[in-house]
Amino acid sequence: MKQDMVVRFAPSPNGLLHLGHAYAAVMAHDFARAEGGKILLRIEDIDTQRCQEEYVDAIFADLAWLGLTFDEEPLFQSRRFDCYAAALKRLVAMEMVYPCFCSRSDLRRLEEQGGLESGPDGPLYPGTCRELPVEEVESRRQTEAHSWRLNSGKALRHLGELQWHDRRFGTEQVDAAVLGDVILRPRELLVSYHLAVVLDDAADGISHVVRGEDLRASTHVHRILQGLLDLPVPDYWHHRLLLDETGNKLSKSRKSASLAVLREQGVCGQELVSDLRKKTFPVGITLSKD
Repeated sequence: MKQDMVVRFAPSPNGLLHLGHAYAAVMAHDFARAEGGKILLRIEDIDTQRCQEEYVDAIFADLAWLGLTFDEEPLFQSRRFDCYAAALKRLVAMEMVYPCFCSRSDLRRLEEQGGLESGPDGPLYPGTCRELPVEEVESRRQTEAHSWRLNSGKALRHLGELQWHDRRFGTEQVDAAVLGDVILRPRELLVSYHLAVVLDDAADGISHVVRGEDLRASTHVHRILQGLLDLPVPDYWHHRLLLDETGNKLSKSRKSASLAVLREQGVCGQELVSDLRKKTFPVGITLSKD
């Protein structure tokens, strides 16, 4: 086994896994096995409001049913909040983040008025709170709920030109404008996905990030955070996604059929994995374009 090659599958227990998760798990698992590396399972349970223990149990049951094995005990993001807080504190000291007092309703009104540009993941933050006077910021922080946003443009100017390598797309150039000033700590949670995932990948020794192409745009942010926090840069492979009959990716929010339902119907998990490897999908399910 190549000890320096480590891959992870990292589902969130905020709902039941579906066929798209199974495909992603197979992609990560088989990549690691083919290269003689390790495959880890990380439970991304930072959203304490939506994640539930029953979904953690369902993840374990689904993966066992699929016949996918992992090389260590499962890792849990919820055990690392101190690490995330320390990293945010460091970014605050570097003046690479700023408090944002805009609520979701504030941004929704702006969007309805046509005042927000669109990005790969939805409307981009317009930078309303980025240049607020220091005195105003300090005063409002004492009494108003706020999130913390990455000043992505400032951060990239500080770091200079950044790149990452993707096994599918080749060398990619970081563009701070792709996702803009993303939230690193939401007002209602302790950390966001973006900050947690780069810290976790470094802590877990992840050498290769194998994940769906819907997260390709996020890598612009992740690469900036890696630069600011002096973290190692993994190799990436953003693979194609499974799409439903409408051409949309399978998702929990769209109520895509769960693996649990297939299990209960008596479908053989290992036969399903075999079909996924052969790119043989159920009726109505296709792969996104290469």
